Order: sequence, then structure tokens, then C-alpha cells
Amino acid sequence: MTQAVMFCLMDVSGSMTEAMKDLAKRFFMLLHAFLIRRYKRVDVVFIRHDDEAEEVDHDTFFYDRKTGGTKVSTALVKMLEVAAGRYSKDHWNIYGAQVSDGGNYGEDNAPCAALLDQEVLPMCQQYVYIEVGDGNPSGRATDLWSAYDKVVPAHPHFRMAHLSEVDHLIALFHEMWGAKGKTHV
Repeated sequence: MTQAVMFCLMDVSGSMTEAMKDLAKRFFMLLHAFLIRRYKRVDVVFIRHDDEAEEVDHDTFFYDRKTGGTKVSTALVKMLEVAAGRYSKDHWNIYGAQVSDGGNYGEDNAPCAALLDQEVLPMCQQYVYIEVGDGNPSGRATDLWSAYDKVVPAHPHFRMAHLSEVDHLIALFHEMWGAKGKTHV
């Protein structure tokens, strides 16, 4: 196949600062540059979410503000809906990249991990989860990170990383496409 689709999922809830969104944008741009070197055609699908998910255009994705709570599963469900409607796995190489600060409605973490494990990851060539910001002030992993971490062993094409500084972006990107499993930067 000479075509790919890149799903960009981003938390735009009130806890996501402009600096976090800027890190996300830079990561998505780097991933896009990586994919367009490998495929003749690369479509990009932007899905943003707070407690509800929606497919949007580039400008809305990166610059329109929302302030709601966070329910990550809505973005995963929207990705599955869009893929089923427009991007058959038989005809497209499917990539997913999700960026969040790790905040999520507590009861939604297990459903997110189940959606990833059972539906999203089986259709993807690669899926990455980037947690932006300085991490949990208590030093513990966020509940979303912990839920996703349980999925990693069964899916070698699923990568996770922390990103707090733009200076670490290139190194993180190289590690994600060269190393297996989790990456911590």
C-alpha cells in the first residue's frame, strides 16, 4: 500500500495549556513529515476532545479553545468511526498519535485501555501516546498512563512517552521509532 492515514487525537480540555498544545503540534508535525517520506499519499484526521470528541480541521484542532472536562474514550470511539467510514485497513496504513496531559474521568480509564487493546491497536501500523507536561506532581503515573501501560506488552507497535520540553522532541521521536515499548523522556 502506498497510502497512509494519520489520526491525531488531542485532549483540549481546560487542563491542557497552550505550551502543552504547542508540544503536541510539534510532535504531530514531525510524525507527518516522517510519514510523507514513506508514502505517496498521507491523509491527516484531526480529532479533538474534552468530554466529547469531534473531527475538526487543522486550525480548529490547534487554535480553538475548549474548557470542558476530559473523557478520552470519546476520541478513540470517534477514531474508530472515521476509520470504519473512510479508511479500510485493507487499503490504508493506519497510524494513531494521541496527546494528553493524562487527566481523564476516572471511570473512563479502563474503557480506554479496552478500546485500545481490542479495537484501535489491531487496525494500526503504529500508535503512540504522548503525555505532555511536567507529569503528576505526586511523582506517580497518571491513571490514564497506568491503564495504557497494561496494554503495551501485547502490542509492540504501541509506544508511550512523557514529553515536557521541546528540546527533547527529536530524541523522543527517534527512540519511539527505533525502540520497543515505553519511552520516558
